[in-house]
Amino acid sequence: MYHTIPPICDENSKVLILGSFPSVKSREVQFFYGHPQNRFWRVMAAIFHHEIPADVEEKRAMLIENGIALWDVIYSCDIEGSDDASIRNVVPNDISIITDIADIKKIYTNGGTADRLYKKYCLHQTGIPAVRLPSTSPANARCSFEKLVEKWRVIVG
Repeated sequence: MYHTIPPICDENSKVLILGSFPSVKSREVQFFYGHPQNRFWRVMAAIFHHEIPADVEEKRAMLIENGIALWDVIYSCDIEGSDDASIRNVVPNDISIITDIADIKKIYTNGGTADRLYKKYCLHQTGIPAVRLPSTSPANARCSFEKLVEKWRVIVG
């Protein structure tokens, strides 16, 4: 399975958020965090005091306006559905596509799989240690929306 969603970034991006690999729903809609139960876009709206974006262009604009770049660690892998635990045969994305155009100061990973794979495949490339944040996935039911917002506020500071 190949990653076909281009990164979101521009030359003003200072923060990079990395997921692991797009879910089935994200692959269907060809955009990040496409599952309606994923809390990523609601969390971003809350920490940036922004209306919840209604479409792809509003989502992209909210991130760019706030200096956020967004992508995933994995370029290709074997995966069963959307199950991160099933990921095998990883080929990482080339993060320099972002770091060559943006002066990234901080990197945050969305959940444990993204964090582990970033450390394994990308840290040597960027030299920037990532901060692991709790996953916004609906599979992370033990973390409430309020707790996610509290933890994710670190990217604003």
